[in-house]
Amino acid sequence: MDAEVFDNTDQRRFELDLPDGSTAAAYYRVDEEGRLVLIHTEVPPEFWGMGIASQLAAGAFHLMRQAGRKAVLRCQFMVNFFGRHPEYADVVAG
Repeated sequence: MDAEVFDNTDQRRFELDLPDGSTAAAYYRVDEEGRLVLIHTEVPPEFWGMGIASQLAAGAFHLMRQAGRKAVLRCQFMVNFFGRHPEYADVVAG
């Protein structure tokens, strides 16, 4: 799957469109310092185990890096993803 992740700022979530028309999403809130607090990652069950959440996470970290934003990880999936991908340390604030 080669879809692109995009930031839906109105819904406060990073999105990845899936082949069946559904969407995987990583939800966030913006804290008082302007950091994106990643709070929940959601992938439709029929796509579990296919690397969709990892693709979504990588795309979200890439977009934050491009925009000069910092992330605070409160979503356990994002914490685990970052543990396997320390190359995003410049994006993670806490």
